[in-house]
Amino acid sequence: MAQNNPEKPAPTTPVTPVTPVTLLGLGAMGTALARTWLAAGHPLTVWNRSTARAAALAAAGARVADDAAGAVAANSLVVVCLLDDASVGEVLDGVDLDGKDVVNLTTTTPAQARARAAWAGERGARYLDGGIMAVPPMIGVPDAGAYVFYSGSPELFERHRATLAVPAGTTYVGEDAGFAALHDVALLSAMYGMFAGAAHAFALIRAEDIDPASLAPLLTDWLGAMAPSVHQTAARLNSGDYTTGVVSNLGMQVGGVATFLDTAEQQGVNPELLLPYFELMRRRLAEGDAGEDLTGVVDLLVRPRRPAV
Repeated sequence: MAQNNPEKPAPTTPVTPVTPVTLLGLGAMGTALARTWLAAGHPLTVWNRSTARAAALAAAGARVADDAAGAVAANSLVVVCLLDDASVGEVLDGVDLDGKDVVNLTTTTPAQARARAAWAGERGARYLDGGIMAVPPMIGVPDAGAYVFYSGSPELFERHRATLAVPAGTTYVGEDAGFAALHDVALLSAMYGMFAGAAHAFALIRAEDIDPASLAPLLTDWLGAMAPSVHQTAARLNSGDYTTGVVSNLGMQVGGVATFLDTAEQQGVNPELLLPYFELMRRRLAEGDAGEDLTGVVDLLVRPRRPAV
């Protein structure tokens, strides 16, 4: 008589536990971060000065703490996303941070980030600073290109990398706590320089029968074609050689400045967005070699650091 063989249970895949998160600050960015962690199944405790901002998140499953101290006490991982560094100090003043992993996504200066890291360490906390390279609608959207610079404790970054990667990509830039803020501001500074050039370009055609929409794709293509030159600038700064292989040298470019200024005058456009850079080019030419490229302008911008007080 045949025996019935009981079916073996199907193997189960181990479930990786999700890390509970405390989030302080529910502005536009904080709310976007909160929604993304909730959607990924992370237990979330939130706090905000204005409790009204927390109502929708509470309905989505977040626990709303009565105060910052209660929120911090709830979880080991504490993410801070407030208005500025002063707000961080005010909100966490007197809060027990001993043993906590503090990730500060508040926009600050490098010096403020370093000071805040020391401040956290004095209170028994481990610290990671972050610079968010995104606007709120990009958070939690995989193909949006959002990412966050992180700097500070490498061990802390590795411990929470998976959780931090839920809202946006992660890029670790070093153990110096100020490096995330520095990278953030460096990239944004380049962005504003691009915006300034684009504004001047649009101003030049403003009084003419030229549709700005027809110039826009030309600007996009041209700026995209010029962008890779930053690699050459970096290589020249590392080597100290500003002349080898130069195609468009400083002497030639300074010689062409008059055309840009005359065109602006003829079009009734104030050249104030370009004048500072043109002046730096002239200064570098007077001090350096006409055969250089524009890399030497970087050296003119770097001032000796003031001694720390």
